Amino acid sequence: MEESAEVARSLVRTALATWHLGHLADDGALIVTELVANATKHTGSRVIRVVVARPSATLVRIGVVDKSRTIPEIHKSNGDSLPIDGRGLLLIDELTDRWGTDLYRWGKQVWGELKVEAS
Repeated sequence: MEESAEVARSLVRTALATWHLGHLADDGALIVTELVANATKHTGSRVIRVVVARPSATLVRIGVVDKSRTIPEIHKSNGDSLPIDGRGLLLIDELTDRWGTDLYRWGKQVWGELKVEAS
């Protein structure tokens, strides 16, 4: 997983730098790290794909595609402690403007969107 996450972080940082959005690099790297960790830990997929896109001038979408059709869920804590599983999605929920899952016949993409401030 660590090797996959490192490659994914590099891809996200490169894309953001190319778009002159380097100020989003730390959040983007953390988001993709959590998405890669979830995909490698919770799916049977041996191969994943990282997607970094600009669906609009005000959004960057970072996603991970795998072959599982299981939709991830945030596990809320009962107030006593953080749950062991699901913390990555809690982090993604906090860092992104919104996140979600797109289902395909053969798998899914879990993604998070960062808002780009107008300059």
